[in-house]
Amino acid sequence: MSGRNFTLIMEFILLGFSDLPNLQGFLFGVFLVIYMIILIGNGLIIVITKVDPALQTPMYFFLGNFSFVEICYTSVTLPRMLMNLSTQNRHISLVACAVQLCFFLILVVTECLLLTVMAYDRYVAICKPLYYQVIMNHKVCVQLVIGSWVTGIPVVIGQTYQIFSLPFCGSNKLNHVFCDMPPVVKLACGDAFVNQLSAYADAILFALIPFLLILGSYVKIILTILKLSSAPGRHKLFSTCSSHFIVVILFFGSGLIVYFRPKSNHSEGLDKVLSLFYTIVTPMFNPMIYTLRNKDVIEALRKLTLKCKKNHERKH
Repeated sequence: MSGRNFTLIMEFILLGFSDLPNLQGFLFGVFLVIYMIILIGNGLIIVITKVDPALQTPMYFFLGNFSFVEICYTSVTLPRMLMNLSTQNRHISLVACAVQLCFFLILVVTECLLLTVMAYDRYVAICKPLYYQVIMNHKVCVQLVIGSWVTGIPVVIGQTYQIFSLPFCGSNKLNHVFCDMPPVVKLACGDAFVNQLSAYADAILFALIPFLLILGSYVKIILTILKLSSAPGRHKLFSTCSSHFIVVILFFGSGLIVYFRPKSNHSEGLDKVLSLFYTIVTPMFNPMIYTLRNKDVIEALRKLTLKCKKNHERKH
């Protein structure tokens, strides 16, 4: 390269929270508790949507799958963060970084599409109730879930290959908590314009468009609910949809800010906080939001608790 000496980077150093040396133990404890809450909370939702007869509907079928995605999603990033905090070994090879980024992006796309499918389910249930059983039959639900999982895989694999085909020959310090696309592309010393352009295109295709489709669904849902003459009926339908909408705002809001914020306004510290928001905070609050605002889920949890209690008493 212009006759100058350069060294190709074979590994990154994930800086994470290295600027807070006195808080490493505290942060490890906090993130470990959060990870346990995510695993237990989302795991409970998966169990009750499988075993409770009252929750054998498309809405809860999608919710169970969404909770599974949340567990996978956080398991791609959080265990590595915990290891870095406990061992202070922040080195990650290019291959490991590429694998983490690839799985992370696949699960992000899956989550975006699954949230869109869940909004479509609510739209059909409220705006076309007479056709709901016909449109949202089990075969269609399974196809929608499979489509959410596989649609982004070829695009993400191609995107990851494209990013890691660039040489990394400058600084190897990745100022982030995990291998995310913007900070990795920033360290590439080749022409990253094509990668940045394709990253924006992917964000529009798999995040912005689904978000707009969800908003469009909710506009029609709200207009339909407002036409109802029964106040209790309106309240019940608003309550059913509000849980999903809160999760959508938390997840898409922070994610879109990270990927579409102008370069001039970029703050690496703020990017870390926002990335933690959509990778950790949303999966942690997801079970709480759906549980506290949904009587069916609360009742299913109560029945599961009583069943476990009875089984325990029989053994003793």
